[in-house]
Amino acid sequence: MISVYTPPFNLETDEEELRALVAGVRAGWLVTNGQASAPSATFLPVIWRDSTVIAHFAKANPHWREIGSDTQALIIVTGPDAYVSPTWYASKAEHGKVVPTWNYSAVHLTGLARVHHDPGWLRMVVEELTSEHEQGREEPWHVTDAPSAYIHGQLRGIVGVELTVSKVEGKAKLSQNRSRPDREGVVTGLRQSVRPNELSVAEHMASALDEENG
Repeated sequence: MISVYTPPFNLETDEEELRALVAGVRAGWLVTNGQASAPSATFLPVIWRDSTVIAHFAKANPHWREIGSDTQALIIVTGPDAYVSPTWYASKAEHGKVVPTWNYSAVHLTGLARVHHDPGWLRMVVEELTSEHEQGREEPWHVTDAPSAYIHGQLRGIVGVELTVSKVEGKAKLSQNRSRPDREGVVTGLRQSVRPNELSVAEHMASALDEENG
């Protein structure tokens, strides 16, 4: 499977941070190498618990048919990202040797995938995903709010997928290779944006700068 290219200064090894990113994004791309000329990829809501990721496909999606009892698969979860203008670097005024780049965070989860058709397993996944995403709402929706026969019919239209994670790779590209004045300039520049993703990247970078201050 493909590994994420990660220079040493962009490597994120704190599993708590990686799990928080996946939990915050709540969805990712499941990628497998099928019999076709190119890999297959499907965007799925996911839950990462211990060493397992659970999700489900629409049964009409042919992707799940590529997954056997133990198929190598990759789940890619991406966090906030942002374009970085070289005009924000303090070093631009010093020597001008600067170019644009893109900052982002990502987690790659690699392991063996298998599909599930058992109605009990499928209901468990649906209930866990629902509880995860409904929590905090004033009136959260529960699977039991819908008629039992209706839910049973809906479960017949999906296929569960479970990934046993064997490899976790994390990357946080947040201008760590730049000087502190350059990074501070990027934070200031991004904070002028109206794009939520860019504002999130600015805050991640600002937090890292604060940690350096002790």
